[in-house]
Amino acid sequence: MGDVASRFVEMARRRGDAVAIIRGGEKTTFRDLLQDVESLAAGLREAGVNPGDRAAVLAAPGRDFIVSVFALFRLGAVPVLIDPGIGFANMGHCLVEADPAVFLGSPKAQMARLIGRWAPSARLNVVVDGLWPTATSLHSLCGTPRSCQMPALAPESMAAILFTSGSTGAPKGAIYTHAMFAAQLDLLRAMFDIREGETSVATFPLFALFDVALGMTTVIPEMDFTRPGFVDPEKIIRPLQKYRAHQLFASPALLDRVGRYGEKYGVALPDLRRLMSAGAPVAAKILSRFSQMLDASVEIYTPYGATEALPVALIGSSEILGETAPKSAEGAGVCVGRIVAGVEATIIAIDDRAIEEWSPGLELPLGRIGEIVVKGTVVSSEYFRQPDATAMAKIRDGTGVRHRMGDLGYFDKQGRLWFCGRKAHRVTVAERPLYTVPVESVFNTHPAVRRTALVGVGGKAVLCVELEAGAEPGVVAAALRELGRRHPISRDVETFLFHPGFPVDIRHNAKIFREKLAVWAASELN
Repeated sequence: MGDVASRFVEMARRRGDAVAIIRGGEKTTFRDLLQDVESLAAGLREAGVNPGDRAAVLAAPGRDFIVSVFALFRLGAVPVLIDPGIGFANMGHCLVEADPAVFLGSPKAQMARLIGRWAPSARLNVVVDGLWPTATSLHSLCGTPRSCQMPALAPESMAAILFTSGSTGAPKGAIYTHAMFAAQLDLLRAMFDIREGETSVATFPLFALFDVALGMTTVIPEMDFTRPGFVDPEKIIRPLQKYRAHQLFASPALLDRVGRYGEKYGVALPDLRRLMSAGAPVAAKILSRFSQMLDASVEIYTPYGATEALPVALIGSSEILGETAPKSAEGAGVCVGRIVAGVEATIIAIDDRAIEEWSPGLELPLGRIGEIVVKGTVVSSEYFRQPDATAMAKIRDGTGVRHRMGDLGYFDKQGRLWFCGRKAHRVTVAERPLYTVPVESVFNTHPAVRRTALVGVGGKAVLCVELEAGAEPGVVAAALRELGRRHPISRDVETFLFHPGFPVDIRHNAKIFREKLAVWAASELN
């Protein structure tokens, strides 16, 4: 089956009375979920929603969110998924770009739509997970069990528009096809040996959809999904233990917070078989700390990818802690593992200009740092209504395209990919390029350092430092200066600034917002 809607329907029919969703103790079976999806698809069709119509979906993960997205898939409409954590102004920008015919939003999103005058062209306004006086209730559209003839969906037809986090520029809408979603489902199942009937705690909306489509029970924890780095650890640990969950997906910031709590209170998670963390590099000390709660055989996987290409590479905690972490500590970058099946990855020379056509001559030799470029069935081929952004990020290759990740890295002799930071974040000192992740990894080994960020100020390499609680900046500064001089990769860093708490990306609370830090550093040095 080449479309994600048919995959969901087949899975839901097979799973029947098994539990699909648990939220706040309320359980929804696959049978009930399918009935709601079919009824809502029919209700939307009767309300004038047509195949190909774009529909913004702004709601917290839960039954109504999952029903809304799969009903739109079933209808052949195109859900526009925008993470609320990207902020009010960026949300308005995304909605202008998407120009949706339908707006499905929670009462909070409805209020924001009113204030921001979002999506004025929407023909239908539906309130999700609540009530709103000027919107049609989602429950009224799917309250009566019914079905209607749904269109056949071509694998290459547009399935959804997913907006990027915008952590290094304005958010852009990556176009997902049905074939792309289907390929992701197949790849995730094979990579992690995911089995129907397992239970997963999903702390990121997209993974709640994947869980259900893969036949797992998805547990929606009580948390603010726009601020995973501030989660109450007990509200993650309790559902993991209560439902004996097999799987957890968590951003590095959430993993760090829960791991610190687990270490302090001696928490054990004996039923957890599989843990995935993505959104930013995961520090070895975070992996080591969280591993103490798990059975010794359990891997913490750190898949590498982006909204436009997910997944690209994979590595587990045993290989990181046992082999690659010491190399990272010496400035090698962060190893993100081997390229997954169905994806081709190459390294090209760093270039800030567009590249129109692919040529094998663009590829750099083994071990050279350059921009990571990927091609495959899980790679989005364009941005929605953004030809300039598409031209900068895509390289034509025959009838297909290659995607420029905007990330820097290299391959080692074992065929593993090493991540060296964002292309836009590189710093040049005396005509010598410095890459953020290799430099920062050296300084992050100091036990008093929570994290660091390399920025450029007036041709000077400046290291911003966030310390662990109780550490003394004056003492640490001298130690960091000495540490940096031990490695060629970090010897040009002589200026250290201590920041009380880094600004981070608004989606995962994990990527350091280096643009803001650079402005702060410049003001501190003036």
